Amino acid sequence: MIKEKIIELKKKRNAVILAHNYCIGEVQDIADFAGDSLGLSKQAAQTDSDVIVFCGVHFMAETAKILSPQKTVLIPEASAGCPMADMITDAELIEFKAKYPDAVVVCYVNSSARVKALSDYCCTSGNAVELVARIPQDKQILFVPDRNLGSYVQEMTGRDIVLWPGYCPIHEVVTDKKISAAKQKHPRAKVLAHPECPEAARHLADELLSTAQMLDYIENSDADEFIIATESGIIHAIEKRSPGKKFYEASSDVCRNMKKTTLENVLQSLENMQHEVVVDLEVAKKARRSLDRMLEVLPVASEKKSN
Repeated sequence: MIKEKIIELKKKRNAVILAHNYCIGEVQDIADFAGDSLGLSKQAAQTDSDVIVFCGVHFMAETAKILSPQKTVLIPEASAGCPMADMITDAELIEFKAKYPDAVVVCYVNSSARVKALSDYCCTSGNAVELVARIPQDKQILFVPDRNLGSYVQEMTGRDIVLWPGYCPIHEVVTDKKISAAKQKHPRAKVLAHPECPEAARHLADELLSTAQMLDYIENSDADEFIIATESGIIHAIEKRSPGKKFYEASSDVCRNMKKTTLENVLQSLENMQHEVVVDLEVAKKARRSLDRMLEVLPVASEKKSN
């Protein structure tokens, strides 16, 4: 019954529902689009919807608003935040930049609108290496907020990068010990890890991939067993895309914020048009610039696979 009500209200509001890969399965299933945060925001911007219901965490809904300023953006669960995004504020970034006045600031998309507004470039987990490689070689780079993704980029490019000490609490506990234990149990399985994982864990992976890249890789791979080193919500999406293959979690830890969104609060959001996400116009304008610069630097084909 609740699904039928959501579908009815979605039509009435001319709304599009987006769900991140880490949301609970039934929320992913009710969504018009499920995927990664930036890719979802770009898809929503291309629709003729008046309302975007973003099932995810706050920075994702902010990004949707930045890319679709004329649309109403709702987040079903107002308390769904991102601990990593909260590990750097705009005031802290201003102080950080002051210590390295000639450096270029690259911020991970998992950051607030105000941090994006103070950055030169935004990046995704899938395109961070390529983007940094294209920044002029004489430039020092400040990478915020994820130290693990930043160290991976540093390792792959050899660039002079100063890392902010933020991290994703869920990926931080995907240790090399956990991956080794999973490999012992499932020796035939390929290890797919997110680059937000710590260095020791990354070095045990067969492939380092964003969630969108994991979905594509598994679907096109001849292998039929995989150890997944990222938040467990992606298993639902993988099983839908690649039925018949086997998947094992490297870690059982889940992002409680990503799991807060339920069908009930999606319905309430549409019924009451509640929890609207608003971004200051000047902040949004500057944040959009960092996103646009990313798209200018990277080929369209690359961006399609990196969201």
